[in-house]
Amino acid sequence: MPTESTEYRGKATMEKITSLAKRRGFVFQSSEIYGGQNGAWDYGPLGIELKNRIARAWWKEMTQLHDDIVGLDASILMHPRTWEASGHVENFTDPLVDCKKCKTRFRADQIPPENLAAKKCPDCGGELTDTRKFNLMFKTHIGPTEDGAAVIYLRPETAQGIYVNYKNIIQSNRMKIPFGIAQIGKAFRNEIVTKNFIFRTCEFEQMEMQYFVKPGTDVEWFEEWRGRRWAYYEKLGVKMDSLRWHRHGPDELAHYAKDAYDIEYLFPMGWRELEGVHNRSDYDLTRHTEYSGKDLQYIDQDSSGGSVPRYIPFIIETSAGLTRTLLMILCDAYDEEKVVSGPEGSISGAESSISETTGSISETKGSTDDWRTVLRFHPAIAPITVALLPLMKKDGLAELAQDIRRELKEDFTTDYDQGGAIGRRYRRQDEAGTPFCVTVDYQSKDDNTVTLRFRDSMEQVRVPRTQLAQRLRDEIKAYHRSK
Repeated sequence: MPTESTEYRGKATMEKITSLAKRRGFVFQSSEIYGGQNGAWDYGPLGIELKNRIARAWWKEMTQLHDDIVGLDASILMHPRTWEASGHVENFTDPLVDCKKCKTRFRADQIPPENLAAKKCPDCGGELTDTRKFNLMFKTHIGPTEDGAAVIYLRPETAQGIYVNYKNIIQSNRMKIPFGIAQIGKAFRNEIVTKNFIFRTCEFEQMEMQYFVKPGTDVEWFEEWRGRRWAYYEKLGVKMDSLRWHRHGPDELAHYAKDAYDIEYLFPMGWRELEGVHNRSDYDLTRHTEYSGKDLQYIDQDSSGGSVPRYIPFIIETSAGLTRTLLMILCDAYDEEKVVSGPEGSISGAESSISETTGSISETKGSTDDWRTVLRFHPAIAPITVALLPLMKKDGLAELAQDIRRELKEDFTTDYDQGGAIGRRYRRQDEAGTPFCVTVDYQSKDDNTVTLRFRDSMEQVRVPRTQLAQRLRDEIKAYHRSK
């Protein structure tokens, strides 16, 4: 049997990402012991740490770094009239067809046009049903009865919670236009097709910011936020040549949109939407004014002239999926690197071993066919920031490593590993995306220094224990991805 090609070996595929995600505790299939729940996923120890760090990075970018943006956490359950006003009851549908033979369900807009025209299943050749509209909202009932008056929906997006609270936030926080409201929260969509791992799921989290502007300034602010959102991914250390803009054509624009762009990422399955930046005009607040009977006009107290202008603001939206961003970060960080023969600690990065007599790291040669899998996360979002590795379990090295871990864990997420050869432990941390490893050896007992090892380059440097925490902070702040 031929060996795996170098070209394939170095590429990220969805199969590799899915396998690594389960193996290392990033993402598990929901209810796996029962065969799994389609379209639902659980986030393991490393997954929830990565997800929380991505969310915090986005939240910091939106709120901490912008004086004119505040946060909100709106309820998942909202008054049903909300979704009538927003257009979701009428318009939030996908075209659906079923195969009468193999029973496979398809979105009509995602099968070849010739199959749709001939009503022929692309999988088995059987006859397709007529196309029908399928509403994506999950419907349930509230209260003791299950009649029409008790119908309520799980929210399909987080934006409407911002719109219905817009006046509350103006009054409570004295916000003046232009200003924004940011929110991270769960949303639910009864997707016809869920595939490509966590890319499209029925339960997911959104990171949305709605920016309220004066009519007539919306085009300027739309372009401003396009620039800001593009720059954000560069800060995250994403490979920028894997991103591109896609502008919605007339047939793609949502019913509320005046203009819309997607930031697309080159996933293993091709270019797919990562984040949307939309000019929603005054559609949403106008509709909620109509359906609620409440005046949602903004009163501009700072305007010049004798009268006080009143108007419905335009809205610039930035909307990204948190779980989809996590998948992008996994794919973007994934690398398989051929390691050249040489000592671990040099840039060649082969395995190291422990000397039987001295207990120090020796420079042994590795195989020229040695590969390592590495996740090149930006250190600011890596699930584990630093791993503490005693060179040996005995002679007080383990206890010393634990002491150093206790010093660091107040400011950094740490891991501890004392099992196996030091080179294998480095590889395990590489696969988890840990940017820094600290090895405690016999010299550490003599001069209070440790070996700091860098994930990306595999370089090792000697650092005084007293300077370790500050060195880590400096390295995180100055980090720039080289591959």
